[in-house]
Amino acid sequence: MFSFKGLQAIMRVQAKYILPILIPLVVMLLPASVFPFETLTVMQQRAIALFLLAALCWVLEPIPIYATSVLVIVLELLFLSDKGLIWFRTDAGTPEFGGLLHYSDIMATFASPIIMLFLGGFFLAMAATKYRLDVNLARVLLKPFGHKPQMVMAGLMLITAVFSMFMSNTATTAMMLAILTPILMVFKPNDPGKIAFALSIPVAANIGGIGTPIGTPPNAIALQYLTGENLITFGEWMAFGVPFVAVMLVLAWALLSYLFPSNEQSISLSIKGKFLKTPKAITVYVTFATTVLLWLMGSRHGMNSYTVALIPVAVFSMTGIINKEDLKKVSWDVLWLVSGGFALGLALDKTGLARLIVHSIPFENFAPEIVLLGAAALCLLMANFMSHTATANLLMPIMAALGMSMTSLSSLGGEATLILIVTFAASLGMSLPISTPPNALAHATGHVNSNQMAKVGVVLGIVGVALSFVMVWILRLVNFL
Repeated sequence: MFSFKGLQAIMRVQAKYILPILIPLVVMLLPASVFPFETLTVMQQRAIALFLLAALCWVLEPIPIYATSVLVIVLELLFLSDKGLIWFRTDAGTPEFGGLLHYSDIMATFASPIIMLFLGGFFLAMAATKYRLDVNLARVLLKPFGHKPQMVMAGLMLITAVFSMFMSNTATTAMMLAILTPILMVFKPNDPGKIAFALSIPVAANIGGIGTPIGTPPNAIALQYLTGENLITFGEWMAFGVPFVAVMLVLAWALLSYLFPSNEQSISLSIKGKFLKTPKAITVYVTFATTVLLWLMGSRHGMNSYTVALIPVAVFSMTGIINKEDLKKVSWDVLWLVSGGFALGLALDKTGLARLIVHSIPFENFAPEIVLLGAAALCLLMANFMSHTATANLLMPIMAALGMSMTSLSSLGGEATLILIVTFAASLGMSLPISTPPNALAHATGHVNSNQMAKVGVVLGIVGVALSFVMVWILRLVNFL
């Protein structure tokens, strides 16, 4: 018998696939007079359709989110570039049409220096895992924390956060949860401490990624807009990112200890292994340390962080430390996802759509603090329900245009302040199992339910955004912004 609930389920499935196609298509066909703008070019109208398609696909996920980024790049080449379909650029150059994007600029988004920075980070992470540098560092670094549950949890959170600054948050979480598994067996079935330990790993991974430009994709997306006078080097990012991470880790540790106190007095931690001493392992250790040191030194040696990032790529490729089989394990989906965001930002910027949207809303009538708070709240809300990278991709171009046009924001640091606060908010969305891959991995252990995760995630998200405002105020005080 056909049920109403069955019909609803079918409609939801159909909407997932139909809406991302139907809504952008309608937007493309509507007359320009329908839109709430004084002037709207054909190119800007196409950019709106492209933005809606990306947003709907990233939220509803009818196709993988990295595939959405590839689709964005291809559609830009077809409909917005000077080498696209000839039928869609017959009136190019007229005021009503707007200027076409250069095809090489769109294609260059996948060869962006920031993509190279991420690639270098991936090579470092793969080499560290392959030669057990990560596990051995965890073994050594956990020794000083003793056997008290709260101290062991503090050690696990610290190590997870440090690793996630240079490795994928997901890979770090998977590794640390594997280390955590025998510890969880020590707890009695109803011991709340088990929940605290299971949550501590994803929380620390999500927070730790904020510490460096390669820690999480939203940071890399932010760097795309922090140029010129707002340029921030690798070392400068860490100068404010690491203290922020440290404070958030202490707050997260205190919150977990308070909400889920352990009944155990002592737990034992045993991680077996030793540092490898083969020539290739030593090469990994030296290259890893050298790369991080060069990043921290900023431009004192004449190289920027993007150039430094390619050093481990060259060294590990030449020495066979990373071979062609390892290359297949590179997170190419993340690189595509980020580059698609850059392409979307390029379309919004070069067509003038981002500026048009910003100028059409009277932001100057609002206090700059209200604008910053609203932007952070919007980003935090979106990041809890969709990919952090997709959230940053959608919001960052608009925020960059807003930062440039809103003169009252200059008293708070201008564009850089807005971008940093939105970036941090994107990484703090961790209230649900679907919010981040680390959350999903922790939820899959069966030791944490959604309510417990939401309780911790909501508090840390709100506190983190508030702390980011304090951080920006301090940076302004020391003339950093």
